[in-house]
Amino acid sequence: MTSKNVDIASEYFQAVQKGDLAKVGELLAEEIVWHQPGANRFSGEHKGRDAVFAMLGGMMEASQGSFVIDTVHALMGNGDMVATSIHFAGRREDASMSMDGVDVLRLKDGKIVEMWLFSGDQVSEDAFWGQ
Repeated sequence: MTSKNVDIASEYFQAVQKGDLAKVGELLAEEIVWHQPGANRFSGEHKGRDAVFAMLGGMMEASQGSFVIDTVHALMGNGDMVATSIHFAGRREDASMSMDGVDVLRLKDGKIVEMWLFSGDQVSEDAFWGQ
C-alpha cells in the first residue's frame, strides 16, 4: 500500500507542476480536507474538492499566474501517509516569495483525502498572500 500511495502522490505533484487540473481533480477525493497554514486570506481548513480548487484558483489569481511548486524532493511513504519536502515560489508586481515547505498527504482508496502543508517561512508567505 505504501508504494502505491507514493506513486499516487508522485502523480499528483507531476500534475500540479504541469498545470493538469483535470488530473489533480481525479486524484483529490471529493471530500478532501486541506489544511492551509498561516494567517493569510487562504489559511485554514478547506473542505471538499470545490473549496480546494477555489483556494488554488485564488492563489493563481493573487500571484498573477506565477505560483509554482518548482521542486519536489523525495516522496516518503508510511502506510496511508506520504510526505515530501518541496520548494515553491510566486511573484506579482510588488512582491515575491521563494521558500521550502513540507506537504503531508493522507490517502484512502487511491485518492488524496487529507493534505497538510508547512511553510519554511510562514511570516513571509503570509505577507505575500495578504489578508
